[in-house]
Amino acid sequence: MDSGFYAACTAFLARSQALDMVANNLANTNTPGYRAGHNVFRSLLATSSPFPISNLNYAVNNYSVLGSSEIDLSQGNLEKTGNDLDLGIQGSGFFVVQTASGKVFTRNGSFHVSGKGQLVTTAGDAVLGDNNKPIPVVGAPVSVSPDGTISVNGALAGKLKIVDFPPGTHFESIGNTYYSAPESSAIPASQASIVQGTLENSNVNPMASAVELVTVQRYAELMQRALSMFQTDMNQVAAQELPRVTNNG
Repeated sequence: MDSGFYAACTAFLARSQALDMVANNLANTNTPGYRAGHNVFRSLLATSSPFPISNLNYAVNNYSVLGSSEIDLSQGNLEKTGNDLDLGIQGSGFFVVQTASGKVFTRNGSFHVSGKGQLVTTAGDAVLGDNNKPIPVVGAPVSVSPDGTISVNGALAGKLKIVDFPPGTHFESIGNTYYSAPESSAIPASQASIVQGTLENSNVNPMASAVELVTVQRYAELMQRALSMFQTDMNQVAAQELPRVTNNG
């Protein structure tokens, strides 16, 4: 019974954590540049015995836990906005942004000009150029070429720094459609093209995410019922056995 209780407990916890991620995906369906997250489950064998174990023992002590999450890097659709400072990336790559905590990466190209005359994100963080410095934007009109070169009223203002990462690089969502990744792994993006006047939509599939939400929720409810059954059985055993132990003592 103990093994079943712990197995149900870890499964319930894993699915509760998975619910948070699926719900977050759905909440960001319309967020420009948002990358969907996917849950990765793994099994945990709860035994420290150095001896071979039976198939039955393996089955009842093999618990499901949420191992990690992965960021879906697939391309979202580019939507025209007509705003010269809205920049979409066609292909693989990320804008580099300087925050108070360090450099981060984003696909959200909804930019504007700060009071300091610098290109910044919606959160007010500086968008970096290929010289690792903020890009000055003073005046209009602003023109951005496919390679990221920015011109203001015909004069060169700078060039966007667009980076890519090797396959298998671990990304972590840190809010504001910002993602962290090992900066040392960043390389110049060779397959990226900037499309001015567009924003990349979220790559969340609303229909698939809605189905996943219902599935994970139902599984979590099943594990919750199992935990309630185990707790009821434990209470009954305690109620029956404790008086016998007391009387025998």
